[in-house]
Amino acid sequence: MKLKLYQIDAFTSDLFKGNYAAVVPLDSWLSASLMQAIASESNLSETAFVVRRDDGGFDIRWFSPIKEIAFCGHATLASAFVLFKHLPQATHIDFHARATGAFSVYRSQGLIEMNFPRREYEPTKDVPGDLVRGLSIQPKAVFTSEQAYIALYDTETDVRAVVPKLELIAQLGPRDVVVTARGDRHDFVSRYFWPANGGAEDPVTGSIHAALAPLWSTLIGKRKLVALQASERSGVLYCELEADRVLISGHAVQYLEGTIDLSAAQLS
Repeated sequence: MKLKLYQIDAFTSDLFKGNYAAVVPLDSWLSASLMQAIASESNLSETAFVVRRDDGGFDIRWFSPIKEIAFCGHATLASAFVLFKHLPQATHIDFHARATGAFSVYRSQGLIEMNFPRREYEPTKDVPGDLVRGLSIQPKAVFTSEQAYIALYDTETDVRAVVPKLELIAQLGPRDVVVTARGDRHDFVSRYFWPANGGAEDPVTGSIHAALAPLWSTLIGKRKLVALQASERSGVLYCELEADRVLISGHAVQYLEGTIDLSAAQLS
């Protein structure tokens, strides 16, 4: 069995920036163990698998190198980039995922715009000790979302200077940790640590902006925001609040197109 694989840099117009994702289009689902093996072999932040539905939309699943992920923004953007390339007349693509339900992705003024459910957050009443000890600079406030603890700082300098103790942050799983502040040249900045679910620091995390954008919209009173994920690779996200949805847009660029050869695999 041979499968096509595309490697895309998402939330960037430049190769070797943004967040890398593999995209594997399928005619039908492989076993979860085989998809996990492919994702582990790819060893990128995520590998997305997409299967076309009878209604013309696509089911999508995301795997980090160590586990299946419920919700991933950058690999969705990467998947849409690949599908739009092969569906040049399409103006939008309808996706369905188990954790997020139905959502759509659009071509929008040179960007790829993802329409995600808004994710709620709340002040953290009892901040876990592993979070306090796991960040080298103490945040001024902490919020909790379904996906991550959100540590709020005063400045972008603080966010860039944070050194995580990953062995402690891993103990907070299944939640990850995002650190965030007002940006010097962007509305807000962030960094994302996820040792329990994928790796040390994620280059650009589209999914968490479904919670960060509502938080920063409340804090600074703007419905449209431009965000920078200040990782080593870095990436820019364009966010817009719309009722119970969050529009998250970005650029993408293809790095690689190849073939997975499973002829020697023990398929299950």
